[in-house]
Amino acid sequence: MLQLSAIYYDRDVLSLRTGGPIGHAMSPVIDPTTLKIEGWYATARASKDAMIVPAGEVRDIIRKGIVVNDHTSLTHVEDLVRLKNIIELQFEIIGKKVISDSKRKIGKIADYAVDDSSMYIKKLYVNQNLLKNFTSQQLIIDRSQITEINDKYVVVRESTQKSQVSDRAPAAA
Repeated sequence: MLQLSAIYYDRDVLSLRTGGPIGHAMSPVIDPTTLKIEGWYATARASKDAMIVPAGEVRDIIRKGIVVNDHTSLTHVEDLVRLKNIIELQFEIIGKKVISDSKRKIGKIADYAVDDSSMYIKKLYVNQNLLKNFTSQQLIIDRSQITEINDKYVVVRESTQKSQVSDRAPAAA
């Protein structure tokens, strides 16, 4: 099932073992090459050290927070060698500019939807420039349309086919 990004930000980390909060997750760690949530930047209740809750340690994400087994699920940043490069990037997708492959400005990412079983970002919700679009509707961009992601913007494939609208409706049977 797809979940909007709000459920992944500013959540308590809840322990199944103690039955209560053991930390606080601020924002997701997103791999920009795959658009997958690899974990969450977090702090433990007992210390103020920078920690990560790896996505593999998460049992469930509920309204009250992110559920893990116990405090050992909170890992120090320096202990996560595989995620070191991704963590150092501190990639944030919300607010990134979106342009087409023909360099036409489309807008900025306002939200995204994540498949909660795979943790991949599946849809981007883009706010268009108000001066260009008076309807101010959001565009929904599927991950299959993304061709490049860099520090400044997300490049998406521009639709080259125009949809043809028939002048006449089909006859009723």
